[in-house]
Amino acid sequence: MRKLSLVVVAAMLLATGNVLANDVKGENPSKNLSTQISEMLTENNFSEEHNDLTAQVRFTLNADGEIVVLSVNSKFDKMESFVKGKLNYQKVNLADVEEGKVYTIPVRIEA
Repeated sequence: MRKLSLVVVAAMLLATGNVLANDVKGENPSKNLSTQISEMLTENNFSEEHNDLTAQVRFTLNADGEIVVLSVNSKFDKMESFVKGKLNYQKVNLADVEEGKVYTIPVRIEA
């Protein structure tokens, strides 16, 4: 009887440990944000001669969950206006928006 109770207690501890080890938050919010930004930038009108454009985009989120682009660093001049035009004041779906936090993401556009 004593061995049976020890087995039951050990099984309960293992089950509790597995429940606590599960990822409660689910998807990474930063990854979710970059996926949403990627979808916003898919439609572009760059020609074949500009087929691999890159930029570093710094932005923040306001209280309404909208993107506010701070800067775009790119060698291609039209890239800055394109990114700002597509992203500025676009609403993103995030559970907990940290207003004022500055994000930096690399952007690559292929024609």
